[in-house]
Amino acid sequence: MTPSLPPPEDPPGLRQDVLGWFIRRQRDGWSARDESAFQAWLTADARHAPAYAQWEAHWSAMDGIPADAVAQLRRNLQRDKAPSLPRRRFLTPAFGMAAAAAVACGTGLLAWNHWQAQPLFTQAFSTPRGQQIEVALPDGSRLRLDTATRIEVAYYRQRREVKLLDGQAVFRVQADAARPFHVLAGPVGVTVVGTRFSVRYTPGLPGNAGVRIAVEEGRVRVVRRNAEPGDALHSLPDAAYLTAGEQVAASAAGPLAPVAAVPAEGIAPWRDSRISFVDTPLAQALAELERYGDTGLTVRDPAVAALRLSGTFDPRDARTLRRILPSALPVRLREAGGTTEVVPAR
Repeated sequence: MTPSLPPPEDPPGLRQDVLGWFIRRQRDGWSARDESAFQAWLTADARHAPAYAQWEAHWSAMDGIPADAVAQLRRNLQRDKAPSLPRRRFLTPAFGMAAAAAVACGTGLLAWNHWQAQPLFTQAFSTPRGQQIEVALPDGSRLRLDTATRIEVAYYRQRREVKLLDGQAVFRVQADAARPFHVLAGPVGVTVVGTRFSVRYTPGLPGNAGVRIAVEEGRVRVVRRNAEPGDALHSLPDAAYLTAGEQVAASAAGPLAPVAAVPAEGIAPWRDSRISFVDTPLAQALAELERYGDTGLTVRDPAVAALRLSGTFDPRDARTLRRILPSALPVRLREAGGTTEVVPAR
């Protein structure tokens, strides 16, 4: 079941207003006049009451905040010479309103951020060897996953995030300026609002362990990023901005190559069962085709493996590959022991 998404953006200052009302309602001397003002605030905006209710529910579940986070809060408070308080006993009148407000605001910020960090939607998708799938996401964005591809999707209140763990995909992103769409692929992060682009990341494939991003429509920002999960925006200095018809590649370590034009076959010819090679080592080309199915070919001779192959192939048609290969390169196919080896023609 697809969960509904919340409003795209909290009203300015909502968090501070919620915390302020919560703190004031805990103190002694809360009057009928105060309660009337509070109720007026709740009804002034349709988002006020749900935000306050969510905060109260989260406060009640304060024991769920990780112990290390609470310990860090206590250290910060001690450093600021605030009293060290037992968990969930922060708002105690005996400590005075000033100390209570300081502790409650610090703890409230921690709890609010903890709540904000919880995903609204998560799901993992994968494709087996030789298959492709279309994925529809809750916001209307669509993904086309190529063969042997694994992704993890997480939607948060202020961002949408896809981790490309292996393989390649085409993204058609529904525009939402309040929730940027991030794709994390190895050392690279891609940020968009609404566009169509492809990302490839195949870390286990020799010669193709880096990342490639190509744009078909719209504009994207590509950055090197820290390797920690969720650090898409904590980029290193270099970045590239791509528009339609442009692409950029990054090595496995992250440095970005110069921006280049998308080849004539487009950002993702694999959508039409076409794989193109331009002066590609034969071993690398065969490894790419093996992602889609068994070619039945092996290469043991390093000189043969290094031969350069150019052309466009249907990865599902191993029979045609076998027929064309000896005419495209100085090689022949030798059957031995139930295997087919590509050997020098001589």
